[in-house]
Amino acid sequence: MSADPAIHATVRRAGPFADPAHRRRYRLVLAGLVLGALVVTALLLCWDNPYVPFSERWLRISRMRVSGVLVIAVVTFCQAFATIAFQTTTNNRIITPSIMGFESLYVLIQTAIVFFFGVAGLSGLDPFTRFLLQSALMVLFAVLLYSWLLSGRFGNLHVMLLIGIILGTGMGALSTFLQQMLDPNEFDVLAARLFGSITNANTDFLWFVIPVCAAAGGAIWMLSTRLDLLALGRDISTNLGLNHKRQVMLTLTLVAVLSAMSTSLFGPMTFLGFLVATLAYAIADTYDHRLLLPIACLLGYVALGLAYFLLKHVFTLVSAVTIIVELIGGVVFLIVILRKGRL
Repeated sequence: MSADPAIHATVRRAGPFADPAHRRRYRLVLAGLVLGALVVTALLLCWDNPYVPFSERWLRISRMRVSGVLVIAVVTFCQAFATIAFQTTTNNRIITPSIMGFESLYVLIQTAIVFFFGVAGLSGLDPFTRFLLQSALMVLFAVLLYSWLLSGRFGNLHVMLLIGIILGTGMGALSTFLQQMLDPNEFDVLAARLFGSITNANTDFLWFVIPVCAAAGGAIWMLSTRLDLLALGRDISTNLGLNHKRQVMLTLTLVAVLSAMSTSLFGPMTFLGFLVATLAYAIADTYDHRLLLPIACLLGYVALGLAYFLLKHVFTLVSAVTIIVELIGGVVFLIVILRKGRL
């Protein structure tokens, strides 16, 4: 005898999608974002190129623009992976890695170099050495903070976040104090370095940044199933066999590496990661990190790339790209806070 069809109709299946329509919608969104990313890339490489398409001069100009496209791709990749992994680990979709003081430490390092050694010290130090130094300090700061707080008698993520906020505020205040005593000319040079900009990013270091970011991002991708468990909370993930503390330490270290690379290459970007993560959660509507991460990366690339294209070729306000993106991200942050009514 065949089974009752009504029984089959009520069978529930577990998976990243609630139903086939949800899966189709995800695939359509992913395909649309891939197409949008290709269009944005083509616009950035080909727009306003006066020479004959695919001629030697046309290709030369397009190759010169590749570095800007790579910077956008690297920054959005780091911000998307770091923010989603950080929010999953801390079980909070409001906070971002910047809240732990990464950007404040970056600002303090740059300010201290100018304050103690002057502009000559800032320009005299080998750029790659300075890049490695500030990146290593940011990662070391994060790892020491995680190790101390997660292994101490508190052993609490909320305590770690609170202390991270306090340290970030303190470093920001110290940076402001040092900047007040700088010569106006030195302050102008410093301000240019503290402002996130695609055009001012040092593309000479992409040969180093891309492999490091690919390794850290690839590790997060490989740990996606464990992130799915972390999202369930400490007790449930532990009961399911996950070493919660070790997994949190590993994930936060990878987040620190991505945040350090992004900030050292591009400069501070407080709300870009929050913006792309929030939109990815809403669009993908799934718990599976293997599905969330590509959506977040593509969203960030399309948003930042389109903003850069419009403000460079249409409105000729290329220096305002970071301001516009941060403004939109800040507005989205306030909307989310007001809707939730809590952090």
